[in-house]
Amino acid sequence: MLERSGDSGRTTARTTMSITATSPTRPTIVLVHGAFAESSSWSGLIAILLREGYPVIAVANPLRGVRLDADYLRAVLDDVSGQIILVGHSYGGTVITNAATGNADVRALVYIGGFAPDAGETAAELAGRYEGGTLGDTLTAVALPDGGNDLYIVQGKYRAQFAADSSEADAALMAATQRPIVEAALNEPSGEPAWKSIPSWFLFGSDDRNIPAASHRFMADRAGARKTVELQGGSHSVAVPEAATVADLIREAVAAVAHDDGA
Repeated sequence: MLERSGDSGRTTARTTMSITATSPTRPTIVLVHGAFAESSSWSGLIAILLREGYPVIAVANPLRGVRLDADYLRAVLDDVSGQIILVGHSYGGTVITNAATGNADVRALVYIGGFAPDAGETAAELAGRYEGGTLGDTLTAVALPDGGNDLYIVQGKYRAQFAADSSEADAALMAATQRPIVEAALNEPSGEPAWKSIPSWFLFGSDDRNIPAASHRFMADRAGARKTVELQGGSHSVAVPEAATVADLIREAVAAVAHDDGA
């Protein structure tokens, strides 16, 4: 494991998977999954956080487009009282980058193998910025009535592409339950990024085949990450086998926010 530190409305959104513990002094941890995953991909992490008394919401990311998904997440965040630590995986990183802008309750952004785009950038652009990504060769498309396409990872290719550090059984379950992303979302420009005004933390796997490690390093450095953790041998879905390590980073973000507040 390599670590680097830097200086630097209300709605029917309760269709999300929400589990809340009673601890009014702790910030709410809001988890946002990305493409080819779903809310239960956070289960190991959620179990740890709940044991420690954190309120947790695992959002069901619609995966329909950057603006639409960010609007949905904003509605969820508007229904949360108190401080928020916002955690995004993969394309979920793009969503938190957009949804948190201007929200004073969001005190930290934690990117777990996640995109952290600047204004005008797309997920596809960032994934292809450096060599090493192989996602395109593993995708299959389902035509939608509006003329667009939903993208899935072919189940037989899922583990090698997405979850090489998970067990065969876990990867098979993830492949079967993956949620598709509309193709246009990966090519939709991002808006003004929250990481310019909210402190950020990054964690990713060195063997990520969706977003090359060099892209993660670039985004973390550009954002002035408070801390960057690169897990050797980690895949794109590194949070599944390394839930405890992700929990450690979230705790550090919580502690840093408390320190910044003079607590």
